[in-house]
Amino acid sequence: MGVMNDPLTTDLFPQALLPVTLQGATDLEGFRRASRALLARQMLPEQIVWSSGDEATQDLFGAQLPGEPGEQDTFHYLSPQEFAAAPAISVPPEFLTLCQAAILHSDPARFGLLYRILWRLAHEPGLRHDPLDADMMRAQQMAHAVRRDMHKMKAFVRFRSVQDDTFNTHPEGGPLHVAWFEPEHHIVEAVAPFFARRFAQMRWAIMTPERSVEWLNGGTHAALPKEAGPDAVMAGLRFGPGARKEDAPLPDAGEQLWLTYYRNIFNPARLKVKMMQKEMPRKYWKNLPEAEMIHTLVAGAHESSIRMIEQPGSVPHRRIPVIPIADVTHTSVSAFSHAPDGKAMTSLSAVRQATEHCRECPIGECATQSVAGEGPIGARLMFVGEQPGDHEDVRGKPFVGPAGQLLDRALAELGIERDGVFVSNAVKHFKYELRGKRRIHKTPTQREAAACQHWLDDEIRIVKPQLLVALGATAARSLLGRPVPVMTSRGQIFEREDGLKVLVTLHPSALLRLPPDAKDQAWSAWLADLDQLKAQA
Repeated sequence: MGVMNDPLTTDLFPQALLPVTLQGATDLEGFRRASRALLARQMLPEQIVWSSGDEATQDLFGAQLPGEPGEQDTFHYLSPQEFAAAPAISVPPEFLTLCQAAILHSDPARFGLLYRILWRLAHEPGLRHDPLDADMMRAQQMAHAVRRDMHKMKAFVRFRSVQDDTFNTHPEGGPLHVAWFEPEHHIVEAVAPFFARRFAQMRWAIMTPERSVEWLNGGTHAALPKEAGPDAVMAGLRFGPGARKEDAPLPDAGEQLWLTYYRNIFNPARLKVKMMQKEMPRKYWKNLPEAEMIHTLVAGAHESSIRMIEQPGSVPHRRIPVIPIADVTHTSVSAFSHAPDGKAMTSLSAVRQATEHCRECPIGECATQSVAGEGPIGARLMFVGEQPGDHEDVRGKPFVGPAGQLLDRALAELGIERDGVFVSNAVKHFKYELRGKRRIHKTPTQREAAACQHWLDDEIRIVKPQLLVALGATAARSLLGRPVPVMTSRGQIFEREDGLKVLVTLHPSALLRLPPDAKDQAWSAWLADLDQLKAQA
């Protein structure tokens, strides 16, 4: 193999081309080692003809290798000693990520393109700062196409069950689930670990025209450990040559169940045909069982939408009567916090009854019921949280859900009787957003907290506590009348304008959201905050 003395002056179309054959279409490690050897020998991109063994041999410009086999120079990798002594190549981390994706592209010229970029990065430092370089943009487009193809494979693989010989002898492992898919690029090995983790307990295989894969660890009824690394996952996969579509299994009963499900979840009111075809291109339809009904569903979407609109609205179950908003003006609502004779309320039951009909903010219209404070009048300690949760909204009592149970546990460890303290919230109704059938807590706004301020003031005036405990930022703001950074103020005691002291700490629900390995330390810190209540006795 001859090496020119001055590679930068080499003719654009040299007479002698060096063939480099990799071990497969996705041989990234082979490409890396070959590129390291070629750069060490100062081989120009135009001198190299790349081949992956299963593709037509092409150089960067698509030219066929001239001459008969055996006439060209033979490429030799660097020896281990030469490889270790070769100068290191400094490239941006983004280029390594780019290579991992672009090398899976089906374009035979991808190896030549990536080596050309690598050569330029080594000799043109400014290339890494040029976002509009033609070579880099072409490689990025390849990588984007590969990632999109991987996403489509994850979305559009449809398994069909097969009762093979293994099932006949060991039915406890379940049938073999086989899928046929036609990817555009060499992505099977890259996507297979996704299916291995998602269907770890299932026996499955995916057939494609160029490559097939089978999961060997299925049928064990044991989930793949979360700590299982890439090597452990790949060890359970067996790759083989491509297959024919005729070898794919025929439709089964599970497919009919899937079609029934698809037909029932189709929402004509949200149909956007162009967007659907963008996310589900027609080239995939031939292998999707639901594609048979798409035309029918789309054609009848308008009529189905009209029928949905004409259906009467469902009436939610409520525990308290609804007062029309028009009948509840700001004047009448503000009067709820006072008795008919104009004096301030003197009983907790009056506060509770008034909050049931409060509509100073929209929360009360959607809640099941109001949740006023609870505990003995004259209690020394008054705990104030943010707002009732789902459990509190259903039962009408404060701090009876998971956060309340955590508060009970803390009080027990501190030797404080729960029945001897008063518990309440800055906001008296549950604010939430629906996710399916679940009601997920949503933080109240400052306006909503301000609308409930006078109810909290009534409770403080009636109970007359000696010390207030603010559980969370919303409670701290309502009790102190200003924003309070809880994380930097936790464990500290502040004094209100009326002389009442306020201990600021976290809401117990914040501890529930922590990862398991952080809960013990957070629990000890929270108890240390609350332990100051003893000193204030």
